[in-house]
Amino acid sequence: MIKEILNIFKSDSLMDRAFKRSYEMLEITNQMFKDSKRVLRETDSGQLNLDINDQDFIINKFQREVRKDVFNHLAMSGNTELPSGMVLASIVIDLERIGDFTKNIVEIAQNHPQRLHAGDFENDLLELEKAVEDSFGKTIHCFKNSDEKAAFNLLKEYKWVSRKFDAKIESLIRGEDTTLTSGSAVALAIYLRALKRIFSHLRNVTSSVVNPFHRIGFKPKKPKNIN
Repeated sequence: MIKEILNIFKSDSLMDRAFKRSYEMLEITNQMFKDSKRVLRETDSGQLNLDINDQDFIINKFQREVRKDVFNHLAMSGNTELPSGMVLASIVIDLERIGDFTKNIVEIAQNHPQRLHAGDFENDLLELEKAVEDSFGKTIHCFKNSDEKAAFNLLKEYKWVSRKFDAKIESLIRGEDTTLTSGSAVALAIYLRALKRIFSHLRNVTSSVVNPFHRIGFKPKKPKNIN
């Protein structure tokens, strides 16, 4: 689907700006995520390198700009390019939500006195964090370059992640890790939930590279030309 958008924006300044704004949103939310995770998991101070609220304001501003540009483009071009416009409008919603979840992670850090350690779940959490970070970088590549093969492989590679998030959250609810204080257990459960939602929204963006609008967020059908 993204290839169609790229073909359109090359000849249209509104769609050009809308696509570039979407890409900028991906880059900004990636930096927001990295800094929020660092503060929660690697420091005791809660000191951010970024102003998350300012970055979130920019994300919201860009979301409005994309919607406006897509609407104006469609108003002038008619319904023939409606699916492409709807894809961009859908993607920026996912990106805006990622920004919100990074703010949630910062809120956890601000209310948890020390860096968050996951106790018996630490190795599992490190694996899940790595999967989200890797997905972020690869999603940016897929989206920017309209790389259908890479997008399909990424969706296939990390299909296990959501199930593992659910298993860890359910284990916390059952109180299976007795090494965690109640505060750390609550913080960890909220953090896992935020990570899972960020991951899910990234999957939606990745799926837009290989899927038509009505299948965004769902398992892609493997194109015949992808091995």
